[in-house]
Amino acid sequence: MSLNIAIIGAGSVYTPEIIEGFANSREKLPVSRLTIMDINPKRLDIMFDFLNRYKKFHGLEFEIVKTTDLVEAVKGQDFVLTQIRVGGNQARINDEKIPLKYGVIGQETTGPGGYMKALRTIPAILEIAKAVEKYNPEAWLINYANPTGILAEAVRNYTNTKFIALCAGGMRPRTWVDWALDVDYKDVKYDFVGLNHMNFAYNIRVNGRKITKEEFDKVADIHETVEPTLIKELNALPSLYCQYYFHRNKKFTELNEAQNTRGEIVLNLEKEIYEALSDPNQHDKPEILKNRGGGGYSELALDALSAIYNDEDMWIVANVKNERAIEFLPYDASVETPCVLNQNGITPLVQNNIPEGVYGLVSGVKNYESLVVEAAVEGDYGKALLAMVAHPLVGDYDIAKPMLDEMLLANKEYIHPKLIETLEQKELVHK
Repeated sequence: MSLNIAIIGAGSVYTPEIIEGFANSREKLPVSRLTIMDINPKRLDIMFDFLNRYKKFHGLEFEIVKTTDLVEAVKGQDFVLTQIRVGGNQARINDEKIPLKYGVIGQETTGPGGYMKALRTIPAILEIAKAVEKYNPEAWLINYANPTGILAEAVRNYTNTKFIALCAGGMRPRTWVDWALDVDYKDVKYDFVGLNHMNFAYNIRVNGRKITKEEFDKVADIHETVEPTLIKELNALPSLYCQYYFHRNKKFTELNEAQNTRGEIVLNLEKEIYEALSDPNQHDKPEILKNRGGGGYSELALDALSAIYNDEDMWIVANVKNERAIEFLPYDASVETPCVLNQNGITPLVQNNIPEGVYGLVSGVKNYESLVVEAAVEGDYGKALLAMVAHPLVGDYDIAKPMLDEMLLANKEYIHPKLIETLEQKELVHK
């Protein structure tokens, strides 16, 4: 059987990792055609030329087709992968810098920065999902763009697309257990509660055996971002991004005093990466790609794709409609939780004995996320303001209002026009 796959946002420097994944999975995934789509023709051309060299480097023979047209990209595909970044890294830099002026953490997916990325990306992901729904309803849409949990809620609440939202972070606790206890990470499973980039792994098991408290403490001690003492009290492994909540003042100081934001570093780095990819003598992945970060995408995405294509049950942490998986969150909210994935779809598993220390934070962030989805789709300024105030990293109207207004204006090219219209009307009345 032939397998047709499209990548939306294929000008991204993450795309070569997917080709490498095809090479490692060639027996399970007989790809016959890869369609790459991007709205940036220059990046698309660079990536098209490099991928044709890179596939030969790996001994792959499938056809590669390029397009800037969304409908052409989704038609005839078995799977559509999305890895878009609306506004590029320049918009990310604004997300990181503007909140710092107001004494708030500026970060790509967390806090006001992640909020603005959601406002920019929700309209784009809905456009893609609706195109798949209209022109290729049997195709699977697999998303890796951030903030993936919020995007999942938008797609599931406003379309009927067959959709999976992934993040490598949900599988990272397996790696920590591997490092700390010297076990095979594929033998590690756990209960998992929360949202994308706001989650906790607990009740950790290796080959079905629950690890001891002593073993858990060893895993806690190697956590990269959150104080191990707190992790041991929680008895749950937090997401790396929980550092922005549990060490708020420390992280704000670090970000505020840094010479460059991460977005500025990445923007400069990507210039070098594209120069390397443009070299006609570059047949393998450039070494500089290792400095970009964000690895692990292709393995998870292609394992998920294989589970569907080959109808193999896969245990996976993904962003899905909650239903009854996490009892204290709304039924139709998007949550990040363990699931079983196969050709029939993705089914969330009910999580029990949830650690008491996580309820409030997870609930607060979920409240903010759902308001953001509604604000982005409806263009409702009132809900946009409520979302900013509701975020646990903000929580102050006198900060939220001017920060929101400045960030909306900085993103007016990409967000619902009603948000800007309402803001401008309010400013005229005020004057």
